[in-house]
Amino acid sequence: MNTSADQNLISSIRKGEESVWKHVIETYEGRLQAFAYSRLNNKAMAEDIVQETFIGFLTSLPNYDDKRTSLESFLFRIAAYKITDALRKQGRRPSMAMDDDPTIPGRSRKASSMARSREGADRQKKHLLETLSETIRQWRDESDYERIKCCELLFVRGLPNKKVSEKLNLTEQQVANHKQALLHKLKDHSITDRSD
Repeated sequence: MNTSADQNLISSIRKGEESVWKHVIETYEGRLQAFAYSRLNNKAMAEDIVQETFIGFLTSLPNYDDKRTSLESFLFRIAAYKITDALRKQGRRPSMAMDDDPTIPGRSRKASSMARSREGADRQKKHLLETLSETIRQWRDESDYERIKCCELLFVRGLPNKKVSEKLNLTEQQVANHKQALLHKLKDHSITDRSD
């Protein structure tokens, strides 16, 4: 829910008061850039997302219900959608659903829930690292460098199958097979880990 201060800001922006709009930009620009950069890992793209967020806000201003959603939550939600769009255009997928993202203001969770989530995420990250290290070591021992290069381009650089096939002079089916091989190994290890 919006505060009366936010409602006053929105009212002033709707009236076209430029100084108020500059104040909103100064207040949220840095946090929005940090939010976008944490998901994109690209400063120029993050800056573009912030600009698009502010433009999106102004465009949606006539339909914005300032009694239901805070200004901060609304801006971060617009940024989240813009980030998702940018990742899709690159052929990448967001690492988590933006609607469930606890870092977006207005999506608060209890501390105990967040701590459990963090512990679970840490365990999963450790397990994933061990599984990837073991798999890459095995492929290296088998001199399967094509598979290693393919998975690096897919999962580290976030390239789509078609681009990887062009870069490595492989068919898209070969790329898909390499991708499935790694995903299958991760899935097998994940099932094993849960049963321990």
